[in-house]
Order: sequence, then structure tokens, then C-alpha cells
Amino acid sequence: MVTLSGIAQVAALWHRELTEPAVIDALIGSVYLIIGIGLFGQSRFTLFMAIFIPLAAAGYCLSLHAPDTLLIQARIAVDGLAALASLLVLWSVRNNPSV
Repeated sequence: MVTLSGIAQVAALWHRELTEPAVIDALIGSVYLIIGIGLFGQSRFTLFMAIFIPLAAAGYCLSLHAPDTLLIQARIAVDGLAALASLLVLWSVRNNPSV
């Protein structure tokens, strides 16, 4: 989910005017791609980052835009779901280390 969100944010550069918020969104998307690659490994640090970065990006998106459009609401929802899924995986790994 994090990887797909990163791909969508980077690909949005072709459909948006090249402004400062568009470039920041693309940079956030590239960080999402790096996190998505890291989630293929066994590092807990990546899980912490997969919780913190999407929540911070959702907060940034809320401060920058009013959540009145469906696209902004979907982006915030996907960020929240990605953070929640990562939190659940981190919780299960910390409570059951053999997983």
C-alpha cells in the first residue's frame, strides 16, 4: 500500500502543474517508495518509518489543503490505513518475535 501510494504521488507530476506543493508531494512519494522497498526486509526500523512518515504526510496534507476533494480524502485515508497496517505488523512482531 505504501509503495502504490508512492508510485501514485510521483506519477501525479505528469498530471499537475509543477509547483512547490507538487514537488514536495513527489518527494514524499519517493520516500514512500524507499519505505516500500525496505518493507521487503526484516527491519523493525522500516516499520517505525512506515508508521511515522504516512501520518506526518497526512498531517502535512491536512495543513496544506482543505480535505474537501475526494482525492485529498483518499490520500489521507490511504496514509492512515498504511500506518495502521504497519502498526499491527509491528505489534505482532514485538509480541511474537518468532514471526
